[in-house]
This record gives sequence, structure tokens and C-alpha cells, in this order.
Amino acid sequence: MPAFLAHDDKDPGITSRLPLVLVHGHPFDRTMWHPQLTEFSASRRVVAPDLRGYGASPVTPGTVPLSRHAQDIAGLLDHLGVDGFVLAGLSMGGQIAMECAARLGDRVRGLVLADTFPTAETPEGRRNRNAMADRLLAEGMRGYADEVLEKMVAPWAPAEVKAHVHRMMTATSPEGAAAALRGRAERPDYRALLAGLPVPALVLVGADDTYTPVSDAEAMHAALPDSTLHVVEGAAHLPNLERPEDFNRALGDFLARLDG
Repeated sequence: MPAFLAHDDKDPGITSRLPLVLVHGHPFDRTMWHPQLTEFSASRRVVAPDLRGYGASPVTPGTVPLSRHAQDIAGLLDHLGVDGFVLAGLSMGGQIAMECAARLGDRVRGLVLADTFPTAETPEGRRNRNAMADRLLAEGMRGYADEVLEKMVAPWAPAEVKAHVHRMMTATSPEGAAAALRGRAERPDYRALLAGLPVPALVLVGADDTYTPVSDAEAMHAALPDSTLHVVEGAAHLPNLERPEDFNRALGDFLARLDG
């Protein structure tokens, strides 16, 4: 079994509704999903892990590819006895969700892709990610966190949201973050996977996201055989935290459709 992932597993015992699995982005942890755990765990099982290298999960120095994260999640869900589920990921978590969809077959009953994109890394992108990994190992997380905070969330985001996001970033292990960056630099292209996805998908994006702009979300929506696109107004890269009511409404409608 893979290294055991720290996780939340909220199970109200309602078996008629599909479990929801939430995969956080970089450089965050499972507390990123607090508004969704609060909203949905009364009516369905919700599992939110800390990825390898993040939060309270083990740190593996070096390089951790997306495939390793996907194997970890599969091992955790096997351990918890979760068979069919809806899989949601944001940013890097969305790319890990795509990797899981490629590996886990019909266990994935629906895919939620938030503020993410499916293409392989460019040569320039590989250089930038590896350079950032070097920087985080040399300097730690705080300088980076200060620089990107108002790109992760919009400048007008509530102060408590900014504080939460900054706290997650500065609490992340530099070794864990660097290993994930190096692994993400080597990611494959998931566009063919999306074009053949046999289950419904929900594509979400913050209207003011500069990391993964609305145009990226529109391209994924166009490529997917059965998808819904929802743009969250007034949010940047973390709409689930910045505008949780809007995000949860779209996610709730999608889950209700899958529950049948």
C-alpha cells in the first residue's frame, strides 16, 4: 500500500449518494476544501486527503510525479473501501484527478476540474518549475507565498480567506512542494483522455484566474463529450474558497445529476 495519506473522511452513512473525493492544489492542503466538506458531508461521504508532501502526509524528497499522487489516492480509497465516486480536483489537483481517471476506470463516476488545464508542460514551463523548486529549497515558502497570494485569490478576497491561503502555503514543506513541482514538470498531455471521457464532467473556473484563465476552461469544456462549464464571478484561482456559495451551488447541481 502507498504511504498512508492524512485525510478527512466524513461519512453520514447515506449510501444512495455517490461519495465525493476532493484533491487539493499546490502548495495547499486538505483544509482548502473546508467549505465543501462543510456543505456536502451531511448528505454524502466526502474524502479529502493531504497529498504526499503536503499537510500532514509524508514528504518524499526528489521528484514526485502525478502518477505517484494518483497511486496514493487509489491506495487510500482502497483502504477506505470507497469504490465508485465523484472525483474533484483544483489546479494541480485537477491534473492528478485526470491521472486518476486514466488509471481507475469506471470507479470514477464523474469528474470535476477546477482552475486547471490538461496540456503537457512546455520546455519553458519545465525550466520554470524546476527553477522554482530550487528556489523553494533554498529560501523556504514565505517569500513565494507573499508574492503569489493575490494571484491565488483575488485582491478583494475576504481577509480571512487570504489569511487561510497564506497559512497553507507557508506551512507546506519546501521539500514536498519542490518534489511535486519537479514531478508536475514531467506531466503527460491529458487532452486525449478528456476527449474520450465516458462520464459527465463539470468544469469550474474563477473569472479572474490568471494561472488558468477562462479560455483554458472553455477549451476543456469544448473537448469533453459531456460537460458543464461554470465561471465563478469575482474569484481568481481558488473559487471554492473565494466564492464558496457559487462554487457549491454548481457542484451540488452536478452531484444531484450523478445521483440520478
